Amino acid sequence: MKVAQVILRESQDLRAGLLPLQALAPDLLLVFAPAGLLQAINSPLTELFPHAARAGCTTAGEISNEGVSDQSCVVTALHFEQGTRVLESSARLLDMADSQDAGHLMGSQLPKTDLRAVLVLGQGVEINGSAMIQGLTQALGAHIPLVGGLAGDAAAFKETWVLGSAGVRKDQLVCLGFYGPRLSFSHGSFGGWSPFGPARKVTRAENNVLFELDGEPALEIYKRYLGDYAKDLPASGLLFPFAMLGSDHNEVGLIRTILGVDEAAGSMTLAGDIDPEGYLRLMHASTDALVEGAESAAMAAQQMETLRASAAGGDSLVLLVSCVGRKLVMGGRVDEEVEAVGDVFKQGATLAGFYSYGEISPFVGSSNCKLHNQTMTITHLAET
Repeated sequence: MKVAQVILRESQDLRAGLLPLQALAPDLLLVFAPAGLLQAINSPLTELFPHAARAGCTTAGEISNEGVSDQSCVVTALHFEQGTRVLESSARLLDMADSQDAGHLMGSQLPKTDLRAVLVLGQGVEINGSAMIQGLTQALGAHIPLVGGLAGDAAAFKETWVLGSAGVRKDQLVCLGFYGPRLSFSHGSFGGWSPFGPARKVTRAENNVLFELDGEPALEIYKRYLGDYAKDLPASGLLFPFAMLGSDHNEVGLIRTILGVDEAAGSMTLAGDIDPEGYLRLMHASTDALVEGAESAAMAAQQMETLRASAAGGDSLVLLVSCVGRKLVMGGRVDEEVEAVGDVFKQGATLAGFYSYGEISPFVGSSNCKLHNQTMTITHLAET
């Protein structure tokens, strides 16, 4: 496999900036950019690379070999030399309630023979990511690992866009299926957040909308904990996510971010489904803990057997999808989590990715895929 990358800015001639990628004859182009650049890059991508699969989305920050940037267009090109194939499927998302059906439709469009893994990118605001994953899993089977994330819009939570080979849309979901026995695929995920406050019983929830904790309006309880931060909701909710707990009060490995609040109903909309019989506990984090979490995710991906098998040579791609909440906590030190991942994979690995509104990855050591929030997820792709 060969990998090349360019980083473009709005002031540049985008078509000219893409020309260096032509020599690679790419089979796949991954694009992460703010809305204006994502829409502007679509036409030159279509013209210059008519036979390549294309996928991407808007972001809350772009990740490349140079680190973390804002208002840049990161285009990463992949050429497969050992017969790996990429097939694309897509679906329109009518509304949040349509998430599971849209996921099932995408999954049913992908042939299952020789399918090794799936990358999925979805719009990030009007979506139930957990339901979308459930639909995909129903169509593909639980043994197929799913990775990817939900698009961002610089923490505005208003409008996100997704790029597919058919163009750029704000109601779009796109899947890439990877096929072939020579594909080396591995993944890792880790948070780095710490709990504070008591575990509180979910006493009323519907899908991803939380109405009550311990019999009280959930938003009222949440605001008491946030104090002065409450006036900045929902954006400040990125700094204080929920850890999902089981009936035994033990963490289940999932964190949930607040996407929106309803003052009249006293409710909060979370980025994924909530266990109506479970418990929730607030979380907070330090920069050092988040950087250590990113390093742990990278080491988990590196240690998977499929990655060790890729030592035959060639380039590799390290796809990073990290939560915008982590970026906000780390501030000016946000590059440190990307640098920690780069230090694990060393030379020959190209870093690409984005800061998201939801991360999609299996648990470490499993193909059981879930929607994560406030998590660094890492996917390593290579050919053996």
